[in-house]
Amino acid sequence: MVANKLSVKALKNTGISVINALKGKHVLVTGTTGFVGKVIIEKLMRDVPEIGGIHLLIRGNSKYPTAQGRFKHEIASASVFEKMNADDPEAFQRFCDQNIHCITGEITERHFGLNTAEFNLLINKVDVVVNSAASVNFREPLDQALSINALSLYNIAEFSRLAGRIPVLQVSTCYVNGFNQGDLAEENVEPASGLIPYDHRGYYRVEGLIEELQDKVAALKSSYTEGVLQEKLIDLGIAEANRLGWNDTYTFTKWMGEQILRKTLQETALTLLRPAIVESTLIGPVPGWIEGVKVADAILMAYAREKVTFFPGDPNGIIDIIPADLVANSIILGVAELLDQTDTTFLGNSVNPPHRVYQCCSSGTNPVTIDEMIKLVQQEADENYQQYKKLFYRKPKRPFVMVSKHLFLGMMNTIKLPLMMLNKVGKWFGQDIHVKTLDNVETAMNLSTVFSFYSEPKYRFHNPQLIALSQRINETERSIFPVDARLIDWARYIRKIHIPGLNRYALKERKPYKRKPAVEDKKSKAA
Repeated sequence: MVANKLSVKALKNTGISVINALKGKHVLVTGTTGFVGKVIIEKLMRDVPEIGGIHLLIRGNSKYPTAQGRFKHEIASASVFEKMNADDPEAFQRFCDQNIHCITGEITERHFGLNTAEFNLLINKVDVVVNSAASVNFREPLDQALSINALSLYNIAEFSRLAGRIPVLQVSTCYVNGFNQGDLAEENVEPASGLIPYDHRGYYRVEGLIEELQDKVAALKSSYTEGVLQEKLIDLGIAEANRLGWNDTYTFTKWMGEQILRKTLQETALTLLRPAIVESTLIGPVPGWIEGVKVADAILMAYAREKVTFFPGDPNGIIDIIPADLVANSIILGVAELLDQTDTTFLGNSVNPPHRVYQCCSSGTNPVTIDEMIKLVQQEADENYQQYKKLFYRKPKRPFVMVSKHLFLGMMNTIKLPLMMLNKVGKWFGQDIHVKTLDNVETAMNLSTVFSFYSEPKYRFHNPQLIALSQRINETERSIFPVDARLIDWARYIRKIHIPGLNRYALKERKPYKRKPAVEDKKSKAA
């Protein structure tokens, strides 16, 4: 019955206007100190200037204890806003002063840690929630990952309910699909292990699992001191994720967060927006903007810095990369749809609002293999490495080869053992021999632990529902908020957008390598 009503609505609605849907509306956004969060804010400021207000929930830190301080020094000053600030600095500052509202709070605390007056003011003002806050550390200690990526969603759900069941858009990840293989659609994810019970109301029951995990965390905390505890909590998270069907603690806890929202927001419009591997912007605000080194860059950096000449992965595997601006646009379209349909369809309607899933990805419509990506990087390095001095310290001399993870680890251990012995023998003779090759081997092995799952893909993400949403946007605005990965020319993107952007925005100037002095040198200096 719900599906029929929605299909009639979709047929009648031939043009959602993003600008009209957001005009005068107030949006609560979390996670805006992160990479994607900054792109969302910049896009709203630039292309939806009549939005009522953007409310930023930001946790204070030791350097900037207030949200306003972090916004000023960590968000507004970011290079993503350079173009807007250069084009019209007065308009930029005016928007910040009038439309940006900073709230010092913590998503993991009930009522976000706000006092009653502050919380009531917020719930009476906000029309929609965009939750992009997350711990994206693949090896986060389990207790922290649970708190941020899963349990905090109860606070989001409570806020929505108290604010009048306002809609929620949750930024998740395509990789909640875990160890599932093949063609992966925009739908709720069944765990690959099959060990978590399903509820016919549309979600997996995770409460018992969470209690079990918390008991295991508590047992570790009572058994180990602080120095050992963190590593034990990291290992526990990875072990539990692997046992139940995920590669890492991040994707495991993000999946749990989805299930929590599906259960607690049964009577509320909910959109789960899942990006794949998010990389530098394709179009705006400038092509190639990026902050920090992302997942796919592990392969690129390993080649550029000549740390190793081989890396675990499947050269024929399709790596799913999506530019950050297409992700931000997808989020904004999702928000516009939630507001448009909340205003016109569900108010006063006894039918439960829909729970939608959109995947922002490229592998289903515009695939690029890992081998193709590496070749594009190698071509750019061969021809123009001098232009990227922060990325390429010199022209790479050796090709980069992908091998199976099993073979890679065997080769690394074969190299590592004699180097460790050499270092040990040196110490016996009073010399602290620093072997650079050993450092490179350990770096490569650490990278393989984290990233080999993503470089040996056995899946393809599909997103016809996101493309259909884009087609429901009115034609004049569709080009302002593109989401379709078929826009990407991979040769141009990798060679002329991503590599220059990585070099300009994400990397620091090279620090010269310094050999550690021998023990006797240290003693002589002390004398």
